[in-house]
Amino acid sequence: MIFRSGPRAPLELWGGVECTVNRVGEQYFDQLVWSGHATRLDDLDRFAALGLRTLRYPVLWERTAPGNLADADWLWADERLNRLRDLNIRPIVGLVHHGSGPRWTNLCEPSFATGLAAYAGAVAARYPWVTDYMPVNEPLTTARFSALYGHWYPHRKDDHAWAQAMINQCRATVLAMQAIRTVNPAARLIQTDDLGKMYSTPALAYQAEFENERRWLTFDLLMGRVDPVHRMWQYLTSIGIPADDLHWFREHRCPPDIIGINTYPASVRFIDERVDRYPYVTRGGNGRDAYVDVLAMRVLQDVPMGPYSLLREAWERYHRPMAVTESHNAGGREEQLRWLAEVWRASERLHEEGADLRAVTAWSLLGISNWNVLVTRADGQYEPGVFDLRAPHPRPTAIAGFVQARATGTPYDHPVLDTPGWWRRPERLWYPSVTLGGARRKYPESSPDAAALPPWRARILGMVHGVSADSEPTTGVAAADARPILIVGAHGTLGQAFTRLCRSRALAHYALTRAELDITDAEAVRTAVASIRPWAVINAAGYVRVDDAERERDACFRINADGAANLAVACADTGTALLTFSSDLVFAGDHDTPYIESDAPAPLNAYGYSKAVAEEWVLHAMPHAFIVRTSAFFGPWDRANYVYDVLRRLARDERVAAPMDITVSPTYVPQFVHTCLDLLIDAEHGIWHLTNTGATTWATFAQTIAEHAGYDPQHIDPCPADACGFVAARPAYSVLGSVRGTAMMSPLDESLRLLLRESEVSWTDQQR
Repeated sequence: MIFRSGPRAPLELWGGVECTVNRVGEQYFDQLVWSGHATRLDDLDRFAALGLRTLRYPVLWERTAPGNLADADWLWADERLNRLRDLNIRPIVGLVHHGSGPRWTNLCEPSFATGLAAYAGAVAARYPWVTDYMPVNEPLTTARFSALYGHWYPHRKDDHAWAQAMINQCRATVLAMQAIRTVNPAARLIQTDDLGKMYSTPALAYQAEFENERRWLTFDLLMGRVDPVHRMWQYLTSIGIPADDLHWFREHRCPPDIIGINTYPASVRFIDERVDRYPYVTRGGNGRDAYVDVLAMRVLQDVPMGPYSLLREAWERYHRPMAVTESHNAGGREEQLRWLAEVWRASERLHEEGADLRAVTAWSLLGISNWNVLVTRADGQYEPGVFDLRAPHPRPTAIAGFVQARATGTPYDHPVLDTPGWWRRPERLWYPSVTLGGARRKYPESSPDAAALPPWRARILGMVHGVSADSEPTTGVAAADARPILIVGAHGTLGQAFTRLCRSRALAHYALTRAELDITDAEAVRTAVASIRPWAVINAAGYVRVDDAERERDACFRINADGAANLAVACADTGTALLTFSSDLVFAGDHDTPYIESDAPAPLNAYGYSKAVAEEWVLHAMPHAFIVRTSAFFGPWDRANYVYDVLRRLARDERVAAPMDITVSPTYVPQFVHTCLDLLIDAEHGIWHLTNTGATTWATFAQTIAEHAGYDPQHIDPCPADACGFVAARPAYSVLGSVRGTAMMSPLDESLRLLLRESEVSWTDQQR
């Protein structure tokens, strides 16, 4: 048991800024530059506004003193640490974050340890009031990436280099703390590493056991635990590490004041020698056996899949103060929230059981860049965190609400937390599942999370015209457990896409067709929203036939304007979020630069007029409605779009006439829907413009489609719009830009390539 007596401080919520500065060849990659935090001092005020009072914060060696220490530039650190002090935020100062030091040293050189110690002493002398330090972040992980796998400098790929890098970083930590404590004897060491776990088939048990012992090495070295009877001693000495280097740590013990555990879903792995069960890209080995290395959560059925068991293992091994010093999950906003919430619940549970667990850290406040390629190149891939940087100023996401609530001790609820994370759902299994047996399940994890789910408000069956027992949520979670999103217009392009992606993201939903719910019937809408009690309504119903609208103005207006207004009134009355859609055709086309959200509508046709009126009526009834203007859909699921039409005609060897004098911003439906769902979860409101970045004429777009699909672009015949037989007038220029969110979606050309690469349809077979 793990009881301890005495009063316990409540669990704290800390924050952290992703600040990796790693070297690849001769190039340094700097997350602080990528995030813009390097030049944005007021980020610290944003963090303080969340209620954060402790922040992992970088004063990095490579950035501050890339040359001689005497030439160090302290201006950046002076401004930020002083501002943190003014804001009453306690910094945990990091000195190296996945780095290898300035150019004159590296992780395998003795000068790394002595050089970092000198730098640490200078930091402590300049900021004597700083009490908490993290000299080297994740020594084990950095050593693996830099000296075992060769991803980062010095790009070594052997066991001896890995061990050298590992020991050098731990020696640097000890020497750095000695130098710091010369200035501030009370300074505390907060030492982090990624605490993963390896599972395996019986044939690879030896490799799993080795890695499960190796994962503790950072902490064991600092505590002086690596002696001749330690399970890593024989291995380390067998690969050429002198025994004296290991004895040094026993003579210079530097136990962490707080053990920092970094935990991610991807940290728990499974290795399997049956390589033919898995994709080729997962294959690897150890020189003795070939095997695959995959997420354990994707293959194992019967092992703990959450953070609780890992944290408890760390507590039972060390019985020292602990904190979760990084907690982040890649994916949509709901999965980021679900992981952080589960880490918090697991930490609370362990804290209540008596473990000295101090805090959970939201990582990363400003998001992360290029970790999809392990920061080996600058691909421009960005994933938001507590704030989303794709805006004029960092925009708080739904995670900010969680952080603020936990930091200030106030309640927090979000409907997406009604559903467990993907690592707990049956569909997590991608590969032939493996059962290891109950003996491996040391700490059960699933039951505490189920108890935390809010109750379902009401289960309705047949209470509303068109709502039947078949219209229940389709997320794999019982309808009684999760508040749903109501999607209206389920059979249209957007309705199908939202239904598909809500299902894949485990967002409970009811998807109703126009036959099941006529949004032009105000009473039916009111009854449906009041009875289903969704937390959000997505209006994917709409009259979309632009030319027909000229002849059917009343029908177009009833659906697009009256229908949207009916939903807004019903949502306003029930406190339900509303997402509805408008169009680039609300504009006259008299611009030569992209239209932004504040530009005044001036539609040229009946369809555009219906959308402009809808915007006005919706915002009048519900000022906090979320309205997205977009343009020219294309995507893989509904082939009634321009891309498929061009491809079908090219496949039949037809020539394609395309307007050369209408410029638009086409929109890739999957990315569009994912982005809308993230923003809806973030409780965004008002008018937004969302399209893929880039502008094109229809003729140029058709030529690009042909080129990417392997057809002759000469089969595209550019022509004036007047020759295309349009009934409704079109604006000559209707490109959408945004002042609310920039680069929310990928460039148009990249999205088109994605469609052609990932589509399951053979373009040549379109004609058959």
